[in-house]
Amino acid sequence: MKTKNILFIMVIVGILSLIGNLIGYKNGIIESIPGMIILIAICITGILLSKFIPGKIPSVAYIVLIGCILTFPNFPFATAISAAVKKVSFLSLTTPILAYSGISIGKDLDTFSKIGWKIIILACFVFIGTYISSAVIAQFILKSLGQI
Repeated sequence: MKTKNILFIMVIVGILSLIGNLIGYKNGIIESIPGMIILIAICITGILLSKFIPGKIPSVAYIVLIGCILTFPNFPFATAISAAVKKVSFLSLTTPILAYSGISIGKDLDTFSKIGWKIIILACFVFIGTYISSAVIAQFILKSLGQI
C-alpha cells in the first residue's frame, strides 16, 4: 500500500475516532486532537521505519517500540505525551479500525468462505494465546515492580 494511502486512512480513522471519543466518552474533540496527532505520528513513523529499515520486521513492532520509548518515565516529554494520549479512548480507536477490517474481509468474502470453520478455531487459539501471554507478561512486570 502506498504511503499516501496509508496517511489518508490514518487521517480518516483519526477523525472517526475523535467523533467516537466525543459521542461515547464525552472527551471534547479539541482537547483530544493533540493525543490523536501523536498517535497518528507514531503509526506513520512506525510504518515508514518498516519500509526503510532492512529486514522483515512488521510496522506494528516499530509502532509499539516508539510508543514505549515515548512514554517511558525517564523520556523528557513522557508525561506530556501520556497526558495528551490519555484523552483519546482506546475503544474509540477500535471502532473505525474494526469497521475497516470488516469492509476488507467483505471484499474478499469468497476467499474467506473457502477457509470455513478452521478460521474460527484458529482465531480462538490466537485469542486465548494472546490473553494468556499478556497475563503472564503483566504478572511478571507488576511483580518485579512491586505493584502486586
